[in-house]
Amino acid sequence: MQRIYLFLLLMCLQLSLPAQQQPLRIGVIGLTHTHVHWILGRADRGDIKIVGIVEPNRELAERYAKQHGYSMNILFSSMDEMIAVTRPEAVTAFGTIYEHLKVVETAAPKGIHVMVEKPLAVSMEHAQKMEVLAKKYNIHLLTNYETTWYPSNKKVNELLQNGTVGSLRKVVVRDGHRGPKRIGINKEFLDWLTDPVQNGGGALMDFGCYGANLVTWLQHGKRPTSVTAVTHQLQEENNPDVDDEATIILNYDTAQAIIQASWNWPIGRKDMEVYGLTGALYADNRTAVRWRKAEGYDGYKEEAYQLKENEKPFDDPFALFAAVIRKKVVLKPYDLSSLENNMLVVEILQAASESAKTGRTVKLN
Repeated sequence: MQRIYLFLLLMCLQLSLPAQQQPLRIGVIGLTHTHVHWILGRADRGDIKIVGIVEPNRELAERYAKQHGYSMNILFSSMDEMIAVTRPEAVTAFGTIYEHLKVVETAAPKGIHVMVEKPLAVSMEHAQKMEVLAKKYNIHLLTNYETTWYPSNKKVNELLQNGTVGSLRKVVVRDGHRGPKRIGINKEFLDWLTDPVQNGGGALMDFGCYGANLVTWLQHGKRPTSVTAVTHQLQEENNPDVDDEATIILNYDTAQAIIQASWNWPIGRKDMEVYGLTGALYADNRTAVRWRKAEGYDGYKEEAYQLKENEKPFDDPFALFAAVIRKKVVLKPYDLSSLENNMLVVEILQAASESAKTGRTVKLN
Protein backbone atom coordinates (compact mmCIF):
# COMPACT_ATOMS: atom_id res chain seq x y z
CA MET A 1 0.00 0.00 0.00
CA GLN A 2 2.82 2.40 0.85
CA ARG A 3 4.41 1.86 -2.59
CA ILE A 4 1.09 2.55 -4.35
CA TYR A 5 0.55 5.70 -2.26
CA LEU A 6 4.00 7.06 -3.15
CA PHE A 7 3.45 6.41 -6.86
CA LEU A 8 0.07 8.17 -6.79
CA LEU A 9 1.54 11.13 -4.92
CA LEU A 10 4.32 11.52 -7.48
CA MET A 11 1.80 11.30 -10.30
CA CYS A 12 -0.32 14.06 -8.80
CA LEU A 13 2.73 16.31 -8.57
CA GLN A 14 3.68 15.60 -12.17
CA LEU A 15 0.16 16.19 -13.49
CA SER A 16 0.46 19.83 -12.40
CA LEU A 17 2.97 20.32 -15.26
CA PRO A 18 2.02 20.42 -18.97
CA ALA A 19 2.52 16.99 -20.59
CA GLN A 20 5.00 18.39 -23.12
CA GLN A 21 7.33 19.43 -20.28
CA GLN A 22 7.22 16.13 -18.43
CA PRO A 23 9.59 13.24 -19.14
CA LEU A 24 7.89 10.33 -20.87
CA ARG A 25 6.83 7.72 -18.33
CA ILE A 26 8.25 4.40 -19.56
CA GLY A 27 7.88 0.85 -18.32
CA VAL A 28 10.59 -1.68 -19.18
CA ILE A 29 9.17 -5.10 -20.01
CA GLY A 30 11.75 -7.83 -19.50
CA LEU A 31 15.47 -7.79 -18.76
CA THR A 32 16.64 -10.91 -20.62
CA HIS A 33 17.59 -9.07 -23.81
CA THR A 34 20.96 -7.49 -23.04
CA HIS A 35 20.14 -4.47 -25.21
CA VAL A 36 18.25 -3.43 -22.06
CA HIS A 37 21.53 -1.99 -20.77
CA TRP A 38 21.00 0.72 -23.38
CA ILE A 39 18.05 2.18 -21.48
CA LEU A 40 19.14 1.19 -17.95
CA GLY A 41 22.59 2.73 -18.36
CA ARG A 42 21.42 5.79 -20.27
CA ALA A 43 22.37 9.21 -18.98
CA ASP A 44 19.41 11.24 -17.69
CA ARG A 45 18.52 13.60 -20.54
CA GLY A 46 15.25 14.68 -18.97
CA ASP A 47 13.18 13.17 -21.78
CA ILE A 48 12.18 9.82 -20.25
CA LYS A 49 11.65 8.35 -16.79
CA ILE A 50 11.60 4.62 -16.04
CA VAL A 51 8.64 4.17 -13.70
CA GLY A 52 8.48 0.39 -13.62
CA ILE A 53 10.30 -2.78 -14.63
CA VAL A 54 8.63 -6.14 -15.26
CA GLU A 55 10.90 -9.14 -14.72
CA PRO A 56 9.94 -12.37 -12.93
CA ASN A 57 13.60 -13.38 -12.54
CA ARG A 58 14.38 -11.47 -9.35
CA GLU A 59 18.03 -12.56 -9.27
CA LEU A 60 18.57 -11.03 -12.71
CA ALA A 61 16.75 -7.86 -11.68
CA GLU A 62 18.89 -7.53 -8.55
CA ARG A 63 22.07 -8.08 -10.54
CA TYR A 64 21.16 -5.26 -12.94
CA ALA A 65 19.97 -3.04 -10.08
CA LYS A 66 23.45 -3.24 -8.56
CA GLN A 67 24.98 -2.44 -11.94
CA HIS A 68 22.72 0.48 -12.86
CA GLY A 69 21.48 1.74 -9.51
CA TYR A 70 17.72 1.53 -9.94
CA SER A 71 15.48 0.81 -6.96
CA MET A 72 13.97 -2.65 -6.59
CA ASN A 73 10.78 -0.84 -5.53
CA ILE A 74 9.98 -0.31 -9.22
CA LEU A 75 10.21 -4.05 -9.98
CA PHE A 76 6.97 -5.91 -10.76
CA SER A 77 6.24 -9.51 -11.64
CA SER A 78 3.58 -8.77 -14.28
CA MET A 79 2.71 -6.13 -16.84
CA ASP A 80 -0.81 -5.73 -15.49
CA GLU A 81 0.47 -4.91 -12.00
CA MET A 82 3.11 -2.51 -13.25
CA ILE A 83 0.62 -0.68 -15.47
CA ALA A 84 -2.00 -0.46 -12.73
CA VAL A 85 0.45 1.00 -10.23
CA THR A 86 2.70 3.22 -12.37
CA ARG A 87 0.48 4.14 -15.33
CA PRO A 88 3.21 4.39 -17.97
CA GLU A 89 2.64 6.25 -21.22
CA ALA A 90 4.87 3.83 -23.08
CA VAL A 91 6.73 0.55 -22.66
CA THR A 92 9.89 -0.92 -24.15
CA ALA A 93 10.14 -4.67 -24.72
CA PHE A 94 13.40 -6.36 -23.73
CA GLY A 95 12.29 -9.96 -23.53
CA THR A 96 12.15 -12.60 -26.24
CA ILE A 97 10.97 -11.75 -29.76
CA TYR A 98 8.08 -14.21 -29.32
CA GLU A 99 6.88 -12.15 -26.33
CA HIS A 100 6.52 -8.96 -28.39
CA LEU A 101 2.98 -9.90 -29.34
CA LYS A 102 1.92 -10.30 -25.70
CA VAL A 103 3.40 -6.91 -24.84
CA VAL A 104 1.34 -5.24 -27.57
CA GLU A 105 -1.78 -7.23 -26.65
CA THR A 106 -1.47 -5.94 -23.08
CA ALA A 107 -0.39 -2.36 -23.76
CA ALA A 108 -2.31 -1.32 -26.88
CA PRO A 109 -5.88 -1.58 -25.46
CA LYS A 110 -4.76 0.74 -22.66
CA GLY A 111 -3.40 3.32 -25.14
CA ILE A 112 0.19 2.63 -24.15
CA HIS A 113 2.80 3.07 -26.89
CA VAL A 114 5.33 0.29 -27.53
CA MET A 115 8.93 0.06 -28.70
CA VAL A 116 10.38 -3.41 -29.31
CA GLU A 117 13.90 -4.55 -30.04
CA LYS A 118 14.54 -5.82 -33.55
CA PRO A 119 12.99 -7.63 -35.26
CA LEU A 120 9.36 -6.65 -34.81
CA ALA A 121 8.03 -10.20 -34.56
CA VAL A 122 8.88 -13.89 -35.03
CA SER A 123 6.37 -14.33 -37.87
CA MET A 124 3.87 -12.55 -40.09
CA GLU A 125 1.08 -14.04 -38.01
CA HIS A 126 2.39 -12.25 -34.92
CA ALA A 127 3.28 -9.09 -36.85
CA GLN A 128 -0.19 -8.77 -38.40
CA LYS A 129 -1.88 -9.13 -35.00
CA MET A 130 0.41 -6.44 -33.61
CA GLU A 131 -0.29 -4.13 -36.54
CA VAL A 132 -4.06 -4.53 -36.12
CA LEU A 133 -3.84 -3.68 -32.42
CA ALA A 134 -1.57 -0.67 -32.99
CA LYS A 135 -3.94 0.80 -35.56
CA LYS A 136 -7.12 -0.04 -33.66
CA TYR A 137 -5.94 1.66 -30.48
CA ASN A 138 -3.96 4.40 -32.23
CA ILE A 139 -0.62 3.71 -30.55
CA HIS A 140 2.90 4.10 -31.89
CA LEU A 141 4.63 0.75 -32.41
CA LEU A 142 8.31 1.28 -33.13
CA THR A 143 11.20 -1.14 -33.65
CA ASN A 144 14.71 -0.35 -32.45
CA TYR A 145 17.88 -1.30 -34.33
CA GLU A 146 21.39 -0.31 -33.33
CA THR A 147 22.14 0.71 -36.92
CA THR A 148 19.27 3.24 -36.96
CA TRP A 149 21.47 5.55 -34.93
CA TYR A 150 24.58 5.23 -37.12
CA PRO A 151 25.46 8.61 -38.71
CA SER A 152 27.13 6.63 -41.51
CA ASN A 153 23.87 5.04 -42.65
CA LYS A 154 22.10 8.38 -42.59
CA LYS A 155 24.87 9.94 -44.68
CA VAL A 156 24.81 7.12 -47.24
CA ASN A 157 21.06 7.50 -47.63
CA GLU A 158 21.38 11.25 -48.08
CA LEU A 159 24.04 10.83 -50.77
CA LEU A 160 21.99 8.16 -52.53
CA GLN A 161 18.76 10.18 -52.52
CA ASN A 162 20.67 13.23 -53.81
CA GLY A 163 21.75 11.25 -56.86
CA THR A 164 25.43 11.23 -55.93
CA VAL A 165 25.99 7.73 -57.33
CA GLY A 166 23.13 7.63 -59.81
CA SER A 167 20.30 5.11 -59.83
CA LEU A 168 20.54 2.35 -57.23
CA ARG A 169 21.60 -1.05 -58.57
CA LYS A 170 22.97 -3.10 -55.67
CA VAL A 171 23.13 -3.07 -51.87
CA VAL A 172 25.30 -5.38 -49.75
CA VAL A 173 24.73 -5.43 -45.99
CA ARG A 174 26.87 -7.44 -43.60
CA ASP A 175 26.03 -7.89 -39.92
CA GLY A 176 27.09 -10.25 -37.16
CA HIS A 177 29.81 -11.50 -34.83
CA ARG A 178 31.44 -14.75 -33.71
CA GLY A 179 28.19 -16.12 -32.32
CA PRO A 180 26.23 -15.66 -29.06
CA LYS A 181 28.09 -18.31 -27.10
CA ARG A 182 31.51 -17.38 -28.42
CA ILE A 183 31.14 -13.72 -27.49
CA GLY A 184 30.00 -14.76 -24.01
CA ILE A 185 26.48 -13.39 -23.66
CA ASN A 186 24.79 -14.11 -20.34
CA LYS A 187 22.73 -17.29 -19.85
CA GLU A 188 19.37 -15.50 -19.65
CA PHE A 189 19.88 -14.09 -23.14
CA LEU A 190 21.54 -17.18 -24.61
CA ASP A 191 18.70 -19.44 -23.49
CA TRP A 192 16.25 -17.84 -25.91
CA LEU A 193 18.46 -16.27 -28.59
CA THR A 194 19.33 -19.73 -29.87
CA ASP A 195 15.76 -21.03 -29.55
CA PRO A 196 13.84 -21.35 -32.85
CA VAL A 197 10.51 -20.47 -31.20
CA GLN A 198 11.47 -17.65 -28.86
CA ASN A 199 13.81 -15.95 -31.36
CA GLY A 200 12.09 -17.18 -34.51
CA GLY A 201 15.37 -18.56 -35.88
CA GLY A 202 19.10 -18.02 -35.60
CA ALA A 203 21.44 -15.66 -37.41
CA LEU A 204 18.91 -15.19 -40.22
CA MET A 205 16.51 -13.52 -37.78
CA ASP A 206 19.05 -11.97 -35.42
CA PHE A 207 21.15 -10.24 -38.06
CA GLY A 208 19.23 -10.63 -41.30
CA CYS A 209 16.70 -8.14 -40.00
CA TYR A 210 19.28 -5.32 -40.07
CA GLY A 211 19.81 -5.65 -43.80
CA ALA A 212 16.10 -6.01 -44.57
CA ASN A 213 15.39 -2.88 -42.52
CA LEU A 214 18.08 -0.78 -44.19
CA VAL A 215 17.28 -1.89 -47.75
CA THR A 216 13.55 -1.23 -47.23
CA TRP A 217 14.46 2.28 -46.07
CA LEU A 218 16.79 2.93 -49.01
CA GLN A 219 14.10 1.65 -51.38
CA HIS A 220 11.33 3.83 -49.87
CA GLY A 221 9.32 0.78 -48.85
CA LYS A 222 9.46 -1.01 -52.18
CA ARG A 223 8.68 -4.71 -51.84
CA PRO A 224 11.14 -7.19 -53.38
CA THR A 225 9.80 -9.25 -56.25
CA SER A 226 11.48 -12.36 -54.83
CA VAL A 227 13.53 -13.63 -51.90
CA THR A 228 16.17 -16.35 -52.06
CA ALA A 229 18.11 -17.56 -49.03
CA VAL A 230 20.69 -20.14 -48.05
CA THR A 231 21.46 -20.98 -44.43
CA HIS A 232 24.08 -23.13 -42.73
CA GLN A 233 24.81 -24.44 -39.27
CA LEU A 234 28.57 -24.15 -38.87
CA GLN A 235 28.60 -24.30 -35.04
CA GLU A 236 26.40 -27.27 -34.28
CA GLU A 237 27.92 -27.55 -30.82
CA ASN A 238 26.90 -23.97 -29.95
CA ASN A 239 23.70 -23.53 -31.96
CA PRO A 240 22.17 -27.00 -32.23
CA ASP A 241 18.62 -25.87 -33.03
CA VAL A 242 19.08 -22.87 -35.35
CA ASP A 243 21.04 -21.60 -38.32
CA ASP A 244 24.16 -19.53 -37.65
CA GLU A 245 24.99 -18.48 -41.21
CA ALA A 246 22.59 -16.90 -43.72
CA THR A 247 22.77 -15.22 -47.11
CA ILE A 248 19.61 -13.55 -48.39
CA ILE A 249 19.15 -12.20 -51.92
CA LEU A 250 16.37 -9.69 -52.57
CA ASN A 251 15.43 -9.03 -56.18
CA TYR A 252 13.78 -5.74 -57.17
CA ASP A 253 12.71 -4.58 -60.62
CA THR A 254 15.88 -2.52 -61.11
CA ALA A 255 18.16 -3.52 -58.25
CA GLN A 256 19.38 -6.36 -56.07
CA ALA A 257 20.25 -6.58 -52.38
CA ILE A 258 22.48 -9.14 -50.69
CA ILE A 259 22.18 -9.56 -46.94
CA GLN A 260 24.94 -11.51 -45.19
CA ALA A 261 23.96 -12.41 -41.63
CA SER A 262 26.42 -14.44 -39.62
CA TRP A 263 27.34 -15.76 -36.21
CA ASN A 264 30.68 -16.78 -37.72
CA TRP A 265 32.43 -13.51 -38.51
CA PRO A 266 35.85 -13.45 -36.78
CA ILE A 267 35.32 -9.74 -36.14
CA GLY A 268 31.99 -8.15 -35.23
CA ARG A 269 30.62 -5.96 -38.00
CA LYS A 270 27.72 -3.81 -39.14
CA ASP A 271 28.57 -2.32 -42.52
CA MET A 272 26.92 -1.58 -45.84
CA GLU A 273 27.84 -1.01 -49.48
CA VAL A 274 25.57 0.84 -51.92
CA TYR A 275 26.24 0.79 -55.67
CA GLY A 276 24.72 3.12 -58.24
CA LEU A 277 25.33 3.62 -61.96
CA THR A 278 28.07 6.22 -61.43
CA GLY A 279 29.68 5.34 -58.11
CA ALA A 280 29.66 3.52 -54.81
CA LEU A 281 29.03 4.37 -51.15
CA TYR A 282 30.55 2.53 -48.20
CA ALA A 283 29.33 2.78 -44.60
CA ASP A 284 32.36 1.10 -43.04
CA ASN A 285 31.24 1.48 -39.43
CA ARG A 286 29.18 3.80 -37.25
CA THR A 287 30.89 7.03 -38.31
CA ALA A 288 33.04 6.33 -41.41
CA VAL A 289 31.72 6.75 -44.96
CA ARG A 290 33.51 6.64 -48.31
CA TRP A 291 32.17 7.83 -51.65
CA ARG A 292 33.82 6.53 -54.78
CA LYS A 293 33.05 8.30 -58.07
CA ALA A 294 33.75 6.05 -61.05
CA GLU A 295 36.35 7.18 -63.59
CA GLY A 296 37.09 5.17 -66.68
CA TYR A 297 37.00 1.37 -66.54
CA ASP A 298 38.29 0.63 -63.03
CA GLY A 299 39.40 4.02 -61.75
CA TYR A 300 37.68 6.20 -59.18
CA LYS A 301 38.03 9.33 -57.10
CA GLU A 302 37.36 8.77 -53.41
CA GLU A 303 36.03 11.17 -50.81
CA ALA A 304 35.96 10.13 -47.15
CA TYR A 305 33.77 11.39 -44.31
CA GLN A 306 34.34 11.01 -40.57
CA LEU A 307 31.00 11.88 -39.06
CA LYS A 308 29.78 13.26 -35.75
CA GLU A 309 26.85 11.70 -33.89
CA ASN A 310 23.36 12.54 -35.12
CA GLU A 311 21.62 15.52 -33.59
CA LYS A 312 19.04 14.98 -30.84
CA PRO A 313 16.60 13.25 -30.81
CA PHE A 314 17.87 11.22 -33.78
CA ASP A 315 20.88 9.93 -31.84
CA ASP A 316 19.02 7.67 -29.43
CA PRO A 317 16.02 5.30 -29.61
CA PHE A 318 14.32 6.45 -26.45
CA ALA A 319 14.76 10.14 -27.24
CA LEU A 320 13.10 9.55 -30.61
CA PHE A 321 10.36 7.44 -29.01
CA ALA A 322 9.55 10.30 -26.63
CA ALA A 323 9.68 12.88 -29.42
CA VAL A 324 7.27 10.88 -31.58
CA ILE A 325 4.80 10.39 -28.73
CA ARG A 326 5.04 14.08 -27.76
CA LYS A 327 4.40 14.93 -31.45
CA LYS A 328 7.69 16.75 -31.78
CA VAL A 329 8.71 14.36 -34.57
CA VAL A 330 6.57 12.71 -37.24
CA LEU A 331 8.17 9.61 -38.72
CA LYS A 332 8.35 9.47 -42.49
CA PRO A 333 6.75 6.49 -44.26
CA TYR A 334 9.10 3.51 -44.11
CA ASP A 335 11.42 5.23 -41.65
CA LEU A 336 13.82 2.73 -40.05
CA SER A 337 11.77 2.63 -36.83
CA SER A 338 8.35 2.68 -38.46
CA LEU A 339 5.71 -0.02 -38.38
CA GLU A 340 5.41 0.01 -42.20
CA ASN A 341 9.10 -0.73 -42.65
CA ASN A 342 9.19 -3.46 -40.06
CA MET A 343 6.11 -5.25 -41.32
CA LEU A 344 7.97 -5.66 -44.60
CA VAL A 345 11.10 -6.76 -42.72
CA VAL A 346 9.16 -9.63 -41.13
CA GLU A 347 7.66 -10.55 -44.50
CA ILE A 348 11.17 -10.70 -46.01
CA LEU A 349 12.55 -12.76 -43.13
CA GLN A 350 9.67 -15.23 -43.28
CA ALA A 351 10.15 -15.62 -47.04
CA ALA A 352 13.89 -16.08 -46.51
CA SER A 353 13.28 -18.79 -43.93
CA GLU A 354 10.90 -20.57 -46.28
CA SER A 355 13.39 -20.30 -49.15
CA ALA A 356 16.21 -21.73 -47.05
CA LYS A 357 14.04 -24.67 -45.93
CA THR A 358 12.68 -25.54 -49.38
CA GLY A 359 15.68 -24.63 -51.53
CA ARG A 360 13.44 -22.49 -53.71
CA THR A 361 13.07 -18.82 -54.47
CA VAL A 362 9.98 -17.29 -52.86
CA LYS A 363 8.07 -14.76 -54.97
CA LEU A 364 6.28 -11.95 -53.15
CA ASN A 365 2.94 -10.64 -54.36
